[in-house]
Parts: sequence; C-alpha cells; structure tokens
Amino acid sequence: MKHLFIILAGLTLFTSSCTQRKTGGATVRTVKADTVRMYGEKPNISFPGKVKAASDVNLAFRISGPIAKIHVEEGRRVRKGQILVEMDSRDYAVQLDATEAEYRQVKAEAERIIALYEKNGVTANEHDKAVYGLRQITAKYEAHRNALADVNLYAPFDGYVQKRFFEANETVGAGTPVISMISTGVPEVEINISSSDFIRRDRFESFSCTVDIYPDRKFPLELIGITRKANLNQLYAMRLRMKEEAKQMPAPGMAAMVNIVLKPEHTARVNIPLSAVFEINSASTVWIYRSDTQTVESRTVRTGTVLTDGTVTVIEGLQAGETVVTAGAHSLHEGERVKLLPAVSPTNAGGML
Repeated sequence: MKHLFIILAGLTLFTSSCTQRKTGGATVRTVKADTVRMYGEKPNISFPGKVKAASDVNLAFRISGPIAKIHVEEGRRVRKGQILVEMDSRDYAVQLDATEAEYRQVKAEAERIIALYEKNGVTANEHDKAVYGLRQITAKYEAHRNALADVNLYAPFDGYVQKRFFEANETVGAGTPVISMISTGVPEVEINISSSDFIRRDRFESFSCTVDIYPDRKFPLELIGITRKANLNQLYAMRLRMKEEAKQMPAPGMAAMVNIVLKPEHTARVNIPLSAVFEINSASTVWIYRSDTQTVESRTVRTGTVLTDGTVTVIEGLQAGETVVTAGAHSLHEGERVKLLPAVSPTNAGGML
C-alpha cells in the first residue's frame, strides 16, 4: 500500500505540473483555447452519385415492319449518321409509287383548272376543289415519301451500341425501341439531394467529384439542372456535367462522390465551442485571451443556436479571429495570466503532454 501511495502521489504531481506552472511565485494556468470563426464559412456537403452518359437513348423506327438487316453489334462504336438497322422497304416503296402516280394526275388536273379560273373558264367552286385536292394529295405524297426514307435507322450522335432489342426478320411496331445507345461526349453525374439542401440551392457555389478508380483525381463539375419535383423518396434529382474532357474519364455506371461548396451566409454571427460558454449572474460569458498581456478577461455574449458539431453560434459580443478559452473556464479569474496549451503534433497524437 505504501508503494501504491507513492505512485499515485507521483502521478498527481506530474498531472498538476501539466496544467500549472509557477513564475516568480505566481501560478500560471495552462488552458485550452480556440479561435472564433465566422458562422457559415464555406461548408462542404457531399452526396453519393453515379456517372452517366451525356446522352443515353433508345432508338426506334417511326414506322412498322419487319427488320431486314442489323449492321451493328452490342458494344460497337458508331459514328453520327451511320446506318444501324434496315427495315424491309418493299411495301413502302410500292405505296410511294402508287401515291406518286396519283399525285401527278391530280396535280396536272388542278393546274389546268387553276389556269382556266384565271381566264374565267371555271367557277370558283371548281377552282377551290382543285386547290384543296392538290393540297391533300401533296400531303399524302410527302408522308409516303418520308415513310420510305424512315426504313433506315441512323445513329443520332457518336457513341456506343449498348443493347439490341430485336434480331433480323422480327417485326417491330412504330416507336418500339430497337437499339440502345450512349454518347461518347463528356459524361455527367447524377445525385439526389434532400429538401433541406434543395431550399438552399442558391448557396451552391462550386462542384467537384471523385471516383474510386481515380483516387488521386478531382473532377470539376458544372450544374446542368435540378428537378423541381421530389421523387417517391422525397429527394430531388440533380445533374452535373464534367467541365473538362481528359484522356482518362470515368465511364457511365461508375460510382462517384460529389462535393458541393456552399457560399458563406451573410451574417455577423460567429461560431465557438459550446464548452467555452459559462454563466455569470445568469448571463452567457466567455473568457477572451489577450495575447499582449497573456491574460484573460470576461465578456458577456448573446448566444444563438447550438449546432450538432458541438459548437454554438454567437449573435453579439465576439468577432472572428479572437481567441476564447474552451477548457478550464470555471476555475479562472478576471485578469489572470494563463498559458495556452500547444497544439498536439501529428507525430504525438494521443501521447502525453
């Protein structure tokens, strides 16, 4: 027991020496302090997202019919304007030939009646019928000509074929997806944000993302748009585009982490650790450290909201850049000389002082 008492006494003496030092017979306390920071100082928020192609479309014919030939395989790179799929054109070619013959006949008859009308050779009623008949057959002829042109399905942009939904000799209806394509342009990133973030979207200042496969790279982003209606999970979809196109870019489908920097709020409020605040006569008070005299002085402040990170906003009484005592405040006295606790070195993290 005697040895235990000696050890405990030694530890007590060692601990006391870490918090108090004597200078000329006066005890100088060592206190922990922190710098007063402006409230809302460009905080960051992060969201998981997914890389998407700039364009991801399902291509379909505007007409119905059997597929004659498919020119591309899945995964194949294609150029804008390249033929991807051909439809059997026989029925549409016959249809156009018949309509063209009718068009030429009606057109010749209408032109004859219009010429006679100018010479007062026919009535106005006959003239109007000829004009309307010509318009009708012209529209029909143009529609059938377009239908024949639509038997070929072309690539709308440079990209890759993702999937083929049909094979040759199968019949497809108008508007039924036949080929799925993605573009080769600069990729985009899509995230979902909560309603609390949606209402402060005007404070979004800059955007960037990281991708696991490129851990040492940060890709700058630009905002494309945010949906104005929440989905079933009460989240708002937000789309962003990568600003720069490099040799190595994330591919569609990769997971990404998007970081958004917010603009600081225009306010005079500051933030300090909650442990720095104590009460004197029911008034919130802090100890201000004066570096010129190495002493502390009390100051009454008006506090605001206690935040989830262990800090509290101060509405009045403090300015950004001042130093407040954050530990040992209850044992200090007005004008007392103190010594600030030095910052812990990263190489001594968790070690003894």
